[in-house]
Amino acid sequence: MQADLSPVIAATAQWLTRSFPAPGGALAAALCEVQARQAVTVAARLRYPTEMDVALVGLAGPGGSGRLDWVTGADGGDGAAGDAWRTWVDEVVASWAVCLLADPGLAGLAVTALTGGAGSAEFRRLVAPDETDRRASALLRHPDLVGPVAGLHRSALLGRLDPDATLVR
Repeated sequence: MQADLSPVIAATAQWLTRSFPAPGGALAAALCEVQARQAVTVAARLRYPTEMDVALVGLAGPGGSGRLDWVTGADGGDGAAGDAWRTWVDEVVASWAVCLLADPGLAGLAVTALTGGAGSAEFRRLVAPDETDRRASALLRHPDLVGPVAGLHRSALLGRLDPDATLVR
């Protein structure tokens, strides 16, 4: 049984960076990956807040990238052994992560909900990206490009962050 969310975080972040790659060289790719990992980490910890939740996703698996690949029109691979990581992609976590990346205000709310306001430095590139970060993640943060993925589970994220809200953005 998995004791943590690292396989889900790694696979989902990899899916995001392959689906919305960084324009530019190695530095841009590294900065884009850091931002994707921060967003996925926040989303995964919000989605699976208890040890029992983490244990259950480790036992049952998160579902894979099939629907996400279909929504984005991406080639999901040919099913080869090199694509086994795709089974650890979590659709809801990917959707929540792109919601956070596309909306810095929402990212700030999510980090505050997760950390009680004490851990925003850990997620600085997510909540307060500088110009270099924004350029590196231009595709990953573009609301129109990530819209189809974000729209899959945005309302669930908003409900998780404010269960008493009567209006949905």
